[in-house]
Amino acid sequence: MGRDLSHLRKMCKAILQPAPGMGAGYFFMTCNATTGKTRTISAGIIPAMDEPIRFKPVAISALILMLIGWGGLFYIINYTLPYVLPRWAFFFLALAAITGTVLPIVYLFHRRFPGEKPAEANVIVRQALWFGIYGATLAWLQLGRLVTVYVVVGLAAGLFAIEYLMRLREKAHWKPPTTTDDQPS
Repeated sequence: MGRDLSHLRKMCKAILQPAPGMGAGYFFMTCNATTGKTRTISAGIIPAMDEPIRFKPVAISALILMLIGWGGLFYIINYTLPYVLPRWAFFFLALAAITGTVLPIVYLFHRRFPGEKPAEANVIVRQALWFGIYGATLAWLQLGRLVTVYVVVGLAAGLFAIEYLMRLREKAHWKPPTTTDDQPS
């Protein structure tokens, strides 16, 4: 089974049953007898897909990205000359710094304004990464003095359109409903 679930049984006074159609590693646990809501709990180390995303992993990832990004940018701006390698490192570190800064904000937006189904972690990271790509691309275009209002708006509209179409494609995937072979008698 992987781990002992007796502490969960004591904590919630729950009834643990194998989840239908999900194999032996998943269990249903009823913690609220009045509403009858159930939640899938994994007996392994990989959490179930329907579990909500917690803030702690997002905050740790954002903190690491911000420290590497902003610390590296500080070092490159103050202690290096603008040769080829430091210049490309600048763009990489700008992407990491902006992505790390925006990651908790995107997470909180998804928590505050949830859609029909909650966004998965890859969607939150991808949307934060679009902000990093946007900022690094604008910094790169600024080297050739190509940044105008039309470029700023056009690049933002293009990245927004790409994300919108990707989310539309994710929502359009039809998944057949799961049925169980266990019919009540």
